[in-house]
Amino acid sequence: MDLKEIQSLIKFIAKSGVNEVKLEVEDFKITIKTGKGTPETTIVHQAPVAQAPVIATPAVQTAMTPTESNAEKEEDSKYITITSPIIGTFYRKPSPDKPNFAEVGDAVQPDTIVCIIEAMKLFNEIESEVSGKIVKVLVDESSPVEFGQPLFLVDPS
Repeated sequence: MDLKEIQSLIKFIAKSGVNEVKLEVEDFKITIKTGKGTPETTIVHQAPVAQAPVIATPAVQTAMTPTESNAEKEEDSKYITITSPIIGTFYRKPSPDKPNFAEVGDAVQPDTIVCIIEAMKLFNEIESEVSGKIVKVLVDESSPVEFGQPLFLVDPS
């Protein structure tokens, strides 16, 4: 099982809402747990002769968003939300010396890259699924994000 397959498995589990998954394939064993607390992933890879090294990712902290007033919620309801498809760390630019993928006021089309989310040392490009103009960035640079957490508001008009 390679890294892309593990990443796909984690995405699937995050979307499905399952609490725990154990998978054993020949010399490879993976257990992914997502409980009411913080999500945790443990990967065990057994070499044929050596003792099995264990790689454990640290628990991801949840990001708390302040409550919005009713006026803000009503105003935001006319916009389309781009949400996080995975758990990880949110980045607005490909590297520290590069410009942001998307700024407030930028027009986006489907498949336009708007940010990157790092999960398990893999950088996943997040694309817009809608056409419109970005009106609000909802997450700070280098902040942890949850599955389904709103990242951007897009005005479809």
